[in-house]
Amino acid sequence: MSTIAAGTPARADVIGVAAPLSGSSSLLGQQLRNGAEAAAKAMTDRPITLEVQDDLCTAEGGATAARHFVEMKADFVIGFLCTDAINAAMPFLSQAGIPVVTPGVRTNSLTDNREKTGWPIYRIAPRDDAEEQAVAGLLLPLWRDTLFAIVDDGTIYGRNLAESFRSAAEATGLKPTFVDTFRPQLENQIGLVGRLKRAGATHVFVGGDREDVAIMGRDAQQLDYDLTLAGGEALRAATVNTLPAVGTLMIAPPDWSTEATTETLLQLRTAGIEPEGYVMPGYAAVEIAAKAIADAAAKGKSARSILDTEDFSTAIGTIRFNEQGDLAANPYRLYRFDGSQFVGLDP
Repeated sequence: MSTIAAGTPARADVIGVAAPLSGSSSLLGQQLRNGAEAAAKAMTDRPITLEVQDDLCTAEGGATAARHFVEMKADFVIGFLCTDAINAAMPFLSQAGIPVVTPGVRTNSLTDNREKTGWPIYRIAPRDDAEEQAVAGLLLPLWRDTLFAIVDDGTIYGRNLAESFRSAAEATGLKPTFVDTFRPQLENQIGLVGRLKRAGATHVFVGGDREDVAIMGRDAQQLDYDLTLAGGEALRAATVNTLPAVGTLMIAPPDWSTEATTETLLQLRTAGIEPEGYVMPGYAAVEIAAKAIADAAAKGKSARSILDTEDFSTAIGTIRFNEQGDLAANPYRLYRFDGSQFVGLDP
């Protein structure tokens, strides 16, 4: 167990932090912990004590962490990056009336079953289906009057993303001019690009990874083919060999290492913490927990009622939860590659 305090420990609010701090996910867990501790140190209005527990990214670890938080009479719990850990923890935390904010678990069922389980769980991570919804919601209005194609790399991720986009398009009366599955990880995609050109496609959604999309863009340029490519969150991966073509579109959540508030980024870097991965979500989760606890005390309400009804101003923007405990607004945004990086486009 690790405890860290911010301010004078008069009557500190106790916030539990559950994260995988050992094993293969320990790097991600440490990012979450770093963000949570930085947020606690930055808050001086009310003293905060963090109770940090290693949930091991397992059911057993999650249950053990939850029992510890109950014993410590935690006011709130943040964390959990693994489905098994949070599913095992929630029965204990729910029975104790301790609300939970998770910045990492995306599984739809976690909140879809809320009416049945009654679990007081809220998440600032996007749902599993948020990417599919955002692809359709952001691209279809832009591509309504274009000849667009849909291709995928045959993986579960790529095919599901492509098929959901196709279904959404056809539901609005739009039909792609070309649909295909391509072989990924080839040195070139000249054959595929040639077929797209012959089909007359001017825009293509690709259910696939960054390197394949980049190769398609390169090959289209070699064929003097004006083609706009778009893909999902996988395009945020590091470049392997080829940069995406200028104008390539990406649908992804914000990159908080660059898009969080300047003040918070400066605070973290001054403390020697790089705001990568789960650092900023961990920071925001503690901000939400602290406000929920404080507002509940001031207004004579439960922290859960505060979470259900109020907006939370955080280092990663204003957050509001819907009736299921999910984000009220889909966090995915549209980005455009400018030749060196993906830049967010105004809504």
